[in-house]
Amino acid sequence: MSTLKVAGFLEHSTVNGEGFRSVLFLSGCLHHCPGCHNPEMQSFEYGDDVPINVILAKIKKNLPLIDGITLSGGDPFEQATSLILLLKEVKALGLSIWAYTGYTYEQLLQEPKFKPMLELTDVLVDGPFIKALKTDTKKYVGSSNQRIFKLLNGQIEKELFFS
Repeated sequence: MSTLKVAGFLEHSTVNGEGFRSVLFLSGCLHHCPGCHNPEMQSFEYGDDVPINVILAKIKKNLPLIDGITLSGGDPFEQATSLILLLKEVKALGLSIWAYTGYTYEQLLQEPKFKPMLELTDVLVDGPFIKALKTDTKKYVGSSNQRIFKLLNGQIEKELFFS
């Protein structure tokens, strides 16, 4: 069974996406945004190698309480290929998937290895954290340059705005 490099797991959260969610924090990030909220998770060595079936069991334990899962980190797209199996199982449970990334949507489209993960993602929060643009008024983002997209099969359906 495949493993993921996991930096942490929150059973329940209401601040990492809309609804009641479990949050999977993944290790590894190439963006190194100054002022990053989780700088320790930038290292690809941080955290533990966790089998996907163990992660899935943790998610299932939270049913029917949760509306979905949120992928954060680090940058989950750094482990996109390994995440596909987990995300397919999560979708089969009827849960929504939010993914935070320092890449822009346009950058993700340029890299073929990201396409399968994009196709399984329901909501994408994109863009690097920019300290000078830090905001407390735009819900679910850290800086005002970051965008929230509702996706359908990897394509933008609409941009979402929360206050």
